[in-house]
Amino acid sequence: MGIGERLSAHFDVEGQGSDVRTETIAGITTFLAMSYIVLVNPAILSEAITVEGYSQTDVQQMIAIATILSAFVATLVMAFYARRPFALAPGMGLNAFFAFTVVLGLGVPWQTALAAVFVEGLIFVAITAVGARKYVIELFPEPVKFAVGAGIGVFLLFIGLQEMQLVVADEATLVTLGDVAASPVAGLGVLGLAATFVLWARGIKGAIVIGILGTALTGWALTFAGVFPRGVVTPETLASPQYDITPLAGAFLDGFVDIDPLTFALVVFTFFFVDFFDTAGTLIGVSQFGGFLDEEGDLPEIEKPLMADAVGTTVGAMLGTSTVTTYIESSTGVEEGGRTGLTALIVAALFLVSLVAVPLIAAIPAYASYIALVVVGIIMLQGVLDVRWNDPAWAVSGGLTITVMPLTYSIANGLAAGIVAYPVIKTAMGDAGEVRPGQWALAAALVGYFYVQTSGMLL
Repeated sequence: MGIGERLSAHFDVEGQGSDVRTETIAGITTFLAMSYIVLVNPAILSEAITVEGYSQTDVQQMIAIATILSAFVATLVMAFYARRPFALAPGMGLNAFFAFTVVLGLGVPWQTALAAVFVEGLIFVAITAVGARKYVIELFPEPVKFAVGAGIGVFLLFIGLQEMQLVVADEATLVTLGDVAASPVAGLGVLGLAATFVLWARGIKGAIVIGILGTALTGWALTFAGVFPRGVVTPETLASPQYDITPLAGAFLDGFVDIDPLTFALVVFTFFFVDFFDTAGTLIGVSQFGGFLDEEGDLPEIEKPLMADAVGTTVGAMLGTSTVTTYIESSTGVEEGGRTGLTALIVAALFLVSLVAVPLIAAIPAYASYIALVVVGIIMLQGVLDVRWNDPAWAVSGGLTITVMPLTYSIANGLAAGIVAYPVIKTAMGDAGEVRPGQWALAAALVGYFYVQTSGMLL
């Protein structure tokens, strides 16, 4: 029996209606869609993490290795323990909170911030092991569960269009259409996106991968041809990887020295809440998209992928990076047909390989990678069909879930808005008896979350 047959049997690929080739393409697609984190996470965290005797470039390379290793470990747990086609890595948003709010804003040492992430990870491991996390997620109102996929779709679409410079900032209206004629990035993005949509519409397997690689190669070809100078549509330089992460690995232990209990607790609380609902929203949204949810809108054995997230966060803090979470880019692989843990295994393997290929990952421009987000974002909009829009409680709760995500740049905020609105509207309709006590408690806790986030307590 060959390795392909053994993997197929281990993950019951055929039983899930897939095959090894499809799972492999799905894994490659997910990796390409999220590989930007290998570059973006170090760029953000290195603003806050400084190591005596090392330059910022050296620190960035250390963080890149920590990013890759934490993603590898977490996704490997997802593959073999949860057996789901989801990939994990240090989360966007949480890394910015780590760097700019906690370390640079509050003046908390970066070692202490890592300690807070480590504590959050241990809490997640504990509550996941006893099933508490699963219970809370199952308290999510039905309209929130069924709207979250569409909300993530709009969020993905918005992020992708921004990175491709098709949507840009505007002082009067906040956002506006980018100048495609004047922006090479926008021009290449439009061409790549159009080609990818054509391939996808024709049912070409691997359409998203072809679109990403084709757009990246076109950008490089135009650079080599002298149409654009290096740095316009391609990276200016390809850095050599730095493999020594000794100054970061284990640094979280120093963070427990001389901590302010209140500040530390607030930091842990915020990491905990945002990661909890970001992960829950992503799992439910991608699972809805992939048809993994049961009739009640729940993901069977959800505690297993949640444990992969908890383990990843704990290991990530030990290595020297911020909170690890399940990636919404996993939906790109699901769109390509990924249905089992073999997809996650391929992603984990590619992360490991990327340890020796960081310069090659850097060669894929972000505007090419983000094509995947736009395509999948549009596909995920089909989730709006699952919302009962003629029911006020569903309409308000589902509508807020969908719109608040992109407008506040946060999956967690969208979920929180929908969860808070549901019991209020149900009560206004005279259906308070249909609201479970746990749903009221969850809504009250989220009101507290919004208060902490917006009151300046962490600024």
